[in-house]
Amino acid sequence: MISDLQEKECYELLTSTTVGRIGFVLDERVEIFPVNFRASGQDLVLRTASDGILRRIADHGAQVAFEVDYHDDLGGTGWSVLIHGLLSVVADEDPPEGLRRVSPWAGSDRATPLRLAIDSISGRRVRREQH
Repeated sequence: MISDLQEKECYELLTSTTVGRIGFVLDERVEIFPVNFRASGQDLVLRTASDGILRRIADHGAQVAFEVDYHDDLGGTGWSVLIHGLLSVVADEDPPEGLRRVSPWAGSDRATPLRLAIDSISGRRVRREQH
């Protein structure tokens, strides 16, 4: 059984995890990277390397997709939240709330802060039918 999530529930689920996947088009190919993030109001914040791909696309205000999910194999349940929005570099004088709590697993050289301004958010919950 699949059901749609309300917007409020989607935002609440974003706070339950710190790893998601960011998707974007680069050189006519879809790329998807796992990243650590934090929800900050109506935005997401993350950190990247100063010379990384995410920094380069954020410099141009890239439209991206972002996805987080969870599943419980034993319980037969899961959920997924999908976001679309604009990725940009955060100005040094305007650090968003939660940025200090973003700890990239990929290493401490990911110090460049990025903001994903959420344009749309949707989600789905799935539950295996009981037999």
